[in-house]
Amino acid sequence: MADNKVNMLADFAPVSTQVWKDKIIADLKGADFDKKLVWRTPEGFNVQPFYRREDLKGLKTTVSAPGQFPYVRGTRTNNEWAIRQNICACKNARKANAKALEVLNKGITSLGFCLDKDKLTYNFIKTLLNGVYAPAVAINFSICACAAPKLANILVRYYGRMGYDTKGLIGSINVDPIKNMLLKGKALTREQVSAKIAETVKAAKSLPGYRVVGVNSVILNNSGAYAAQELAYALAWGAEYMTMMTEAGIPNYRAANAIRFNMGIGGNYFMEIAKFRAGRLLWAKIVEAYKDPIFTTALRNAAKMNVSAETSRFNMTIFDAYVNLLRSQTETMSAALAGVDEITVTPFDVTYEKPTDFSERIARNQQLLLKEEAHFDKVVDPAAGSYYLENLTASIAAEAWKQFLDIQERGGMYQMVSEGKVQEHMAANLKARLADVAKRKEVLLGSNQFPNFTEKAGKKIKADAGACSSICTCKTDKKQAACGCDSSCEPQIATLPVARAAEEFEQLRLETEAAKKQPVAFMLTIGNLAMRIARAQFSCNFLACAGYKVIDNNGFATIAEGIKAARKAKADIIVLCSSDDEYADLAPKAWKKLQGKKELIGNVETTE
Repeated sequence: MADNKVNMLADFAPVSTQVWKDKIIADLKGADFDKKLVWRTPEGFNVQPFYRREDLKGLKTTVSAPGQFPYVRGTRTNNEWAIRQNICACKNARKANAKALEVLNKGITSLGFCLDKDKLTYNFIKTLLNGVYAPAVAINFSICACAAPKLANILVRYYGRMGYDTKGLIGSINVDPIKNMLLKGKALTREQVSAKIAETVKAAKSLPGYRVVGVNSVILNNSGAYAAQELAYALAWGAEYMTMMTEAGIPNYRAANAIRFNMGIGGNYFMEIAKFRAGRLLWAKIVEAYKDPIFTTALRNAAKMNVSAETSRFNMTIFDAYVNLLRSQTETMSAALAGVDEITVTPFDVTYEKPTDFSERIARNQQLLLKEEAHFDKVVDPAAGSYYLENLTASIAAEAWKQFLDIQERGGMYQMVSEGKVQEHMAANLKARLADVAKRKEVLLGSNQFPNFTEKAGKKIKADAGACSSICTCKTDKKQAACGCDSSCEPQIATLPVARAAEEFEQLRLETEAAKKQPVAFMLTIGNLAMRIARAQFSCNFLACAGYKVIDNNGFATIAEGIKAARKAKADIIVLCSSDDEYADLAPKAWKKLQGKKELIGNVETTE
């Protein structure tokens, strides 16, 4: 019997990168390789159409293992992330406790509570945590910075009375005065910011597993920040707090261990994987800079970037809201594959109502599916070695580091926020992104592209939509100043612009929906079959994004026949759908036949 085995390496000669590129250039038939295939990312760097093993040479991202400094491949030797759900405890501790116990039996391993400083007492926390076994679950709190030290003292007292070993408990308190400056526009002195952080860290000394200082770059993500932008600001934010704490006499390793990065997860799947990998690498580099004359093991261990990731609200929509599930699922996959410490999935209906039991259950199950069925928790850093992802990680790291250094040269994160520079930068960035959405350079399925033609959304919008995310936006919290004192005690500064990408399209569509009459657009399809179908599909999609009623047709033999049908359908707009060559003859006939009594649209392109 003949030996049919094939030795691929021996029988096929290796093909060089240049040979591949020459073949691609030949297939482009004269088109420019760089303009046609090289992607210039919004982050500011180029992505090649293909990568090979030789592109890994010299990359620092490939030389370490999971759990090893500088942690690019993860801070752990497993990929067991915590599944988090946030619960509003601003008003009623008993109800919040009941919900917490319920969700703990449904797969949640990390609880997040929004608290009102005016209701904070020992008995309130006792009621809130009744029946919650703290050693088995991460417990996180969001509260006004002025009340954070008090909360830390209460937790130490409560956990002690419960007999827990406080050294083994994990959670967070999320003190972040800079976040409050950005969101509420209250000016704080650097001394005020530093004092609140240092006081809370010292109060939580008996809870070494609690990350009490938050870097909430998720608010930048929700304002439209790109991956490298969010990462650069997050690093500068964390470095600012590190400096403040060490200046206050807190040991460098304790300062690093006190910080948690609450980051958003954008919709660019591979970019987000690379963002978190690059973030760990750069944060380890930053923490290393705070070393004593002898770089201690404690500080090297503390250089592990702790990341709580939350799916973005920026690309979530009101219309066709179930598509939000697809967006948040791919975002969750990015964060899980990137090895973050915990993930919060934003319920799909948060844009128009307070999340329901159904939407919260789906949000939990999105992570459970990744663990129990897709086994994402079984492999550490599957991106390692990927020619594309390793280069993407290095590119984001380089761009984020460049921006980080620029922030430092401008005085650091606190200085830039105080002067309104961060807010100004993000406002310009948001304006550019909304312009891209308006031009459909950035696609939002169901909003600016391929909308549900018949959906009505006005009646489903509730006034309390979006309350209580991990960054608490409860009404009880809005009246508080950033420092927790009277709201008139500080001068105003610029606030961070917050918007969703689909808002302008949604506003247009809701206005159309609320109008006394819904405009009717009729597709007068005629002539070349392929072109009239393509143009009709494009036009229906284009006009339906504004909430217009669209009527498509198979085709008409004459202009007169099409206009007669349009009049019968009581159309307000007639869209002539044909080929470029035929428009010259058909458009004048249609215009003459209509005599200006209907809006006529012609020559609608299928590309932008």
